[in-house]
Amino acid sequence: MQELPLDRRTDQIREALEEMIVEGHFQDGDRLDEVSLARQFNVSRTPLREAFQSLAASGLVELRLRRGAFVKFPALEDVIEMFDVMAEIEAMCGRYAARRMTKGAEAEISAALLGCERAFAADDFDGYYHANHAFHALIYRASGNRFLAGEAERLHRRLKPFRRLQLRLRGRMRESLKEHRMIFDALVAGDEVAVTAKLRDHVAVQGDRFNDLAAQYRRSIGAAGRQSERM
Repeated sequence: MQELPLDRRTDQIREALEEMIVEGHFQDGDRLDEVSLARQFNVSRTPLREAFQSLAASGLVELRLRRGAFVKFPALEDVIEMFDVMAEIEAMCGRYAARRMTKGAEAEISAALLGCERAFAADDFDGYYHANHAFHALIYRASGNRFLAGEAERLHRRLKPFRRLQLRLRGRMRESLKEHRMIFDALVAGDEVAVTAKLRDHVAVQGDRFNDLAAQYRRSIGAAGRQSERM
């Protein structure tokens, strides 16, 4: 079997650890053991340490000098506030994209939307998440504002584990795809008002979605605590 490049192995380990953390496999404050994790993922410590660095940037891990990496659950209020800011940034990207989008950008976003549809039809959660990320990243790029696109991508990376967690809620993937189609139609129509409102609503965590995400997040933290008590 051909060995994966270092950066791809790092991405895979980071994604696996993100999921393990938000699903409650670790307790807040747990030290991530390099030796056992390197054995579990069958890798050297280099990609593992790079994954820790990436998780630290997203706020899920705290790196302590000469002590290692420790799990850090952000407060739910902090997560919701980040979603609020993300919703406004994405709405701005959408507004600019509706005004400036080229035929090439339209074709790329359409292809990403098709990827979302195929993944949903196959009930492929991971495939949907990656196509979803591409859909949003292409809208950032289509805004024509490199600084704004960079800020949007940075915050998207920080919220990545929580966006993944939200997509796991019952019926959310179907709802997300429906919203993507409406966003795309508004972009193609050049309707700045509609795409701004639809992207803001798509990303913001409000009403029932807030309650569902809050319950899922608390279950994750609670599961980590119960798992620790059994050990």
